[in-house]
Amino acid sequence: MNKKLRAIVAGIFLSFLITFFTPGLMAQTSDPGQKTAGHWEGAIELPGMKLEVLVDFKLSADKKLEGVISIPIQKAKDLPLTDIKITDSEISFAIAGVPGNPVFKGKLDESGQKMSGQFTQSGQTFPFSLSKGEDPVARAKKILEGMDEVINKAMADLKVPGLALAVVKGKEVIFLKGYGLRDVENKLPMMPDTLLAIGSASKAFTTFALARLTDEGKMSWDQPVRTYIPWFKLSDPVITERMTPRDLVTHRSGLPRHDLLWYNNYQATREELVRRLAYLQFTADLREKFQYNNLMFLTAGYLLEVLTGKTWEEAIRELVLNPLEMKRTNFSVLDSQKDQDFAQPYAYRQKKIEKIPFRNITNMGPAGSINSSVREMSNWLVVHLNSGKFGEKQILNPATMADLHLPYTPIPQTPTSTHLGYASYALGWFVDSYRGHPRVHHGGNIDGFSALVSMLPNDGFGFVVLTNRNGTGLPELLVRTLTDKLLGLEPVDWIGEAVRNAAKAEEVGEKAEQKAQTRKIKGTRPAHPLEEYAGTYVHPGYGEVKVVFKDKSLSFVYNRITTPLEHWHYETFNGLQAEDPTFKDMKLTFQTDVNGNVAAVAAPFEPMADPVVFRKKPDEKYFDPNFLKKFVGTYVLLDQRLSVDLKGNVLTLTIPGQPVYELVPDLGDEFYLKQVSVARIRFIVDQKGEVTAFEVSQPGGVFEYKRFVESQEKKPEKK
Repeated sequence: MNKKLRAIVAGIFLSFLITFFTPGLMAQTSDPGQKTAGHWEGAIELPGMKLEVLVDFKLSADKKLEGVISIPIQKAKDLPLTDIKITDSEISFAIAGVPGNPVFKGKLDESGQKMSGQFTQSGQTFPFSLSKGEDPVARAKKILEGMDEVINKAMADLKVPGLALAVVKGKEVIFLKGYGLRDVENKLPMMPDTLLAIGSASKAFTTFALARLTDEGKMSWDQPVRTYIPWFKLSDPVITERMTPRDLVTHRSGLPRHDLLWYNNYQATREELVRRLAYLQFTADLREKFQYNNLMFLTAGYLLEVLTGKTWEEAIRELVLNPLEMKRTNFSVLDSQKDQDFAQPYAYRQKKIEKIPFRNITNMGPAGSINSSVREMSNWLVVHLNSGKFGEKQILNPATMADLHLPYTPIPQTPTSTHLGYASYALGWFVDSYRGHPRVHHGGNIDGFSALVSMLPNDGFGFVVLTNRNGTGLPELLVRTLTDKLLGLEPVDWIGEAVRNAAKAEEVGEKAEQKAQTRKIKGTRPAHPLEEYAGTYVHPGYGEVKVVFKDKSLSFVYNRITTPLEHWHYETFNGLQAEDPTFKDMKLTFQTDVNGNVAAVAAPFEPMADPVVFRKKPDEKYFDPNFLKKFVGTYVLLDQRLSVDLKGNVLTLTIPGQPVYELVPDLGDEFYLKQVSVARIRFIVDQKGEVTAFEVSQPGGVFEYKRFVESQEKKPEKK
């Protein structure tokens, strides 16, 4: 081919390239907005630190470039950008509505994948740089592919029947799936819509609802509780006056758990349980230290009822569930069982998985009775990860939401791993760090269910793990495993380590149970016949314990839980295995009064406090006016006449020249004078059941007063 022909061909070929390939290049050059649209990550170089920023650009319907910026460490989410100006090589934009006129001005490199320049705010200028990257949601979805094998193996190794998982990134649910069985016996699969108990993760719903009231000006976190509940009373009058709603929900009240007061107690109303707080022992001063306490959250829930005039359930549905479109979420395991898709509860006992009864804890709802699915709980994550906004609705003010996540009560415990930071308690949430990443989370454990709600606010990730096994650590272990993957951290074999430790712990537990018998002192016997221990024992806070003598053995009943007793040593009896094992191996010690009566029983119902002493209640007949009326009459010693009368169901004693005394029934068929308790009265009854006298026991002796019988009236003489 000659030179001229080659030149013509080359010209035609060049023309072809220009015609068919240049328009794309020209389109990129002429439409830099399209090239810039996407996700950008980088930082502003502040003195001594890099402030991470995330920028997302997109083209509007009319091809204009729009954008939002997030600053994770400042909890700033999707702040709108304005004044966006872009050319092939330069770009500038401002953050709308932020003081100090913050503006970015920079240059784009030739690839269009990087920008750098100056950030200016309030007259100060700092360098910034951003790089275009893969959409974080798409990236996270790819990372989570292939998790099925990991989760299924973990469930098998840690003996968990079923598990449901939701993962949220920003505003989007990126993973939603069920594993294993919600019902082992019927082989029904766990699904994303299966209802399970979330336990103590319910606490954050109570604080969220109260926070909405603070936004409305109906409550202040830092006003005394008595401002809203005037009769509120604790055993310490100074703490009573100082206690605030914030104290109620940050586990710094000074009260230990006292959980057995409410556990399985279906009779007491929420108000009654709050009133019982007046009789519970403190183990610390107000705000002195962290002490987990469900009853304080119950009180917070009751406060919500007082402030709204509605039940806690109605208030939570109106203030939280309805705005978040959580329609199937409920407040009782009884309601869950009416649904078509709910999980059965299981426990690992005697080296096997066993189905156990549902535990209805609706009276303690504000602390832990919510049941939900991972699908609906993902909405709960979204509102927390987006500063109180769900969809287009701002449900909670951003500053109020940030307050819910602030640490208020330090937890004085060394982290169990070097990967975990020191923990504190916020308003219904635990806060700590995982491998340097701030974390907000709360677990939930109630009979047959274990749950975890966990968030990485700065990274925009949220997790919900719900299981139908009692007391399993799998939710936390799984979230750590997922976090390692999503954040690109060097993996830690959290689950494998837990499996190895579980086998060792089981062996240690068996040895410890065998050694318990060595604490028993042999060769002792009870000081009384077994039937004398029977009766009803009362504590003003904890209520009643009933000790029952039947078939030559004792058992006790508390909050409708029946536990057989065996003699341990001396006056101490031990709880045996029962259908409900709550009181297995609990030691009850009986106490005798000065008259030799079995008068009380001490039970270690609160491990952090003194044993709770229940006083034996006199026989019920001494509160029955039909029985008491036989004691009414006049009693005489020498020339002194005393009168016993009946007012309602209370006997009174009148001594000439003295005030009227009230007779209070006591043990041993005795009464004591309410105003002078050292003086005691015992009525004497003959074989016919007739009252013939009473004895007064007091310092100096025992005095007997004979019953005075009026002489028969004279009959009129016959005429």
